[in-house]
Amino acid sequence: MHQLFGALCLVLVIEGLLLFAAPKAWQAMVRQALTLPPHTLRLFGAGAVVAGLVLLRWFH
Repeated sequence: MHQLFGALCLVLVIEGLLLFAAPKAWQAMVRQALTLPPHTLRLFGAGAVVAGLVLLRWFH
């Protein structure tokens, strides 16, 4: 459980760094994402989950 909270904290740090370093690019990305259909966003989300699980398994 401790590792899960550590991982979630790292996600917050990475997301915060993206917003801090490139807020205009982040806004442009969100605007573009708003134009995509939900099915496409769901596929991107599923791909990110699968990639994260594969990388997690590979590094452990």
